[in-house]
Amino acid sequence: MATSVECSSTQLIDGDGSFNVTGIEQLIKEVKLNECGLSYAVVSIMGPQSSGKSTLLNHLFHTNFREMDAFKGRSQTTKGIWMAKCNGIEPCTVVMDLEGTDGRERGEDDTAFEKQSALFALAVSDIVLINMWCHDIGREQAANKPLLKTVFQVMMRLFSPRKTTLMFVIRDKTRTPLENLEPVLREDIQKIWDSVPKPEAHKETPLSEFFHVEVVALSSYEEKEELFKEQVSNLRQRFFHSIAPGGLAGDRRGVVPASGFSFSAQEIWKVIKENKDLDLPAHKVMVATVRCEEIANEKYSSFTECESWCQLEEASRSDLVSGFGKKLNSLLHTSLTKYDSEATFFDEGVRSLKRKQLEEKLLQLAQPAHQAILGHLRSGTLEKFKEAFEKALNGGEKFSVAARNCTESYMALFDEGYQDAFVELANWDSSKVREKLRRDIDAHVASVQAAKLAELTSSYEVRVKEALYGPVESLFDGANNETWLSIRNLLRCETESAVRGLSSGLSGFDLDENARGKMITTLEDYAKGVIETKAREEAGRVVVRMKDRFSNLFAYDADSMPRVWTGKEDIRFITKTARVECLKLLSVMAAIRLDDTADNIEKILFTALLDPSSSAAAIKSNKAGDPLASSTWDQIPPAKTMITPVQCKTLWRQFMTETEYSVTQAISAQEANRRSNNWLPPPWAIVALLILGFNEFMTVLRNPLYLGLIFVGYLVIKAAWVQLDIPGQFRYGILAGLLSISTKLIPTIMNILRKLSEPAPVATTGANNPPRHLTAATKALENGSTRSSTASSGNKTEYSGHNKEQ
Repeated sequence: MATSVECSSTQLIDGDGSFNVTGIEQLIKEVKLNECGLSYAVVSIMGPQSSGKSTLLNHLFHTNFREMDAFKGRSQTTKGIWMAKCNGIEPCTVVMDLEGTDGRERGEDDTAFEKQSALFALAVSDIVLINMWCHDIGREQAANKPLLKTVFQVMMRLFSPRKTTLMFVIRDKTRTPLENLEPVLREDIQKIWDSVPKPEAHKETPLSEFFHVEVVALSSYEEKEELFKEQVSNLRQRFFHSIAPGGLAGDRRGVVPASGFSFSAQEIWKVIKENKDLDLPAHKVMVATVRCEEIANEKYSSFTECESWCQLEEASRSDLVSGFGKKLNSLLHTSLTKYDSEATFFDEGVRSLKRKQLEEKLLQLAQPAHQAILGHLRSGTLEKFKEAFEKALNGGEKFSVAARNCTESYMALFDEGYQDAFVELANWDSSKVREKLRRDIDAHVASVQAAKLAELTSSYEVRVKEALYGPVESLFDGANNETWLSIRNLLRCETESAVRGLSSGLSGFDLDENARGKMITTLEDYAKGVIETKAREEAGRVVVRMKDRFSNLFAYDADSMPRVWTGKEDIRFITKTARVECLKLLSVMAAIRLDDTADNIEKILFTALLDPSSSAAAIKSNKAGDPLASSTWDQIPPAKTMITPVQCKTLWRQFMTETEYSVTQAISAQEANRRSNNWLPPPWAIVALLILGFNEFMTVLRNPLYLGLIFVGYLVIKAAWVQLDIPGQFRYGILAGLLSISTKLIPTIMNILRKLSEPAPVATTGANNPPRHLTAATKALENGSTRSSTASSGNKTEYSGHNKEQ
């Protein structure tokens, strides 16, 4: 053979009907059939055994099928079905050499393989060459008739047959012109077609609907080799661009894309071997389903192993990726484009379905990365919002303005970031992420607003407390009939001031009137609560305050000077006045009077506690019982009661008990003072002494020495009186005073006499220098007088201090 062989032939199906999967895959890989799409053609040849089929194929398509050796006799050369690529022909064309029919090796009755191989060739081939001898044309029992009958019979098993080109190759043409042979051949073909049983659907279907018939004639290869080769060369030209419109394989109905040819051939042979009718449309869909799914799986695997995708996915886990949407969209588009490129020739419905499934799988794979990017975008935007919002507030911007501006700005920033992460191929809804960001922003604004409002409210509450606490305590300290009026005025003034300040502070917040009014009401209630708390606190120590007030009023006069109980003071009046004031204090502290409502608490207390006789008479006449024997006040709600009537009665009893001692002490001091000032005998006694001692008195007057002794005695007694502090010694009683004087009397008199008997110092006696003994005596008297005055003053001060303590 003149042309070199580029590719070896492969046995596609062996003589036992086994399909050589490895062989066809190897052949397809070698000839790169998968890359051809629909631009390929399949040619097969059938005919009687030893009719020169392999020889014709080798010369026509430059293949290397095994040929019969004529010197070894006529025998079966090709077993099963062989396949090879037609070299040098465009588009890519593969040819199948079928085992010859009517072979003695299989016997007369073994025609099953012939029919199976014929059906297989018709199902997968675009062009079927039927090799026949020229001398068989026109014969009734020629060898080509069983072959044609087989071809037509198996064609009926195709539910939707392809319009296959049947090229009858007349071998060893004689001198009879082809124009005379072709009509006879076509007539024989028509007779065979008419005689073949057909299903109801094709009873009237003409042969032309199933086959495009071509007839060619070739000279004898053995006798006219050169002419044979020339004729074959001319025939070869017809196989160039055979799939073009008008070409030998121009009808491309039901063609399977090249990438699915291997699988299609396997499935067709499997169905034929199982002796089932072959539904080519369903088979076409099945092949498309399998191949498109394989292609889709391959592209999915390639995508998951793609380094760019792995890097993009890894980066998306930790932080935002700039241009994420474009990068991911590019990877997805590339993968889907490759799928489209490989699956473009398969059934459109199947192809689209599998593409959609591939797209869904890819998007499902990529969606977590996209969600991660959106999560980073949301959290990053939220953090930036918080920083900007805090900065705006610290810069003095109003809260509502800052919240609105920052929210709009950073929601726009999120939208801008989302556009960068947007994937065109995906129909992902980001509204949930955006809504989550908006909820987070709103929640943060609400929390900051709550904190700011709490801080603002707290600051004004502190101001109110500072403004009310001290003044209220001072007002309760000097409680009188105007105390609660003053407290109400103070409360109104401070509350109005605080409300004005709070309203000004709230102007920066976007609050509705209801919320604003509620906060103001809360502040007003807080101010009232401060006063009520302070009032209850003061009410808890009302007895102490009453005692302090009693002590101040009882122990000090109107000029705040300590009282000296000289005996002229009206202790009863002073005591009653002090108790009246204390009772007023108790009535003021008995209830909270912030609503300016009148009550009769003071009247009830005065009647029941200061005028027991009238209270008893009222109880007896009205038979209403003790007005203080109750746990509530008339016209005073329990919530406003600080001291119940029963508690008032108990506290007054306790107060009276604890102040009784002060009154008793004052009375005792007054009596003692009165006794100390009345040491002279009564006037009648003085008159009696003068009458009865008249003689002694006259005797003293007649003798001046007696006057000197009396004078000296007077000085001694006076000095002893002063030094012994006789009034002070009897301060604690007569017996105690006598005992104290008895122990001090003799030492004191001896001391006085010793000083009187001391000699006077030597000095010039003049008008300005009295004698020494007179000076000593005078000094002693002065010292005694001073000591007595100091002692007396000390006594009074000590008593007054004691009363003040009480």
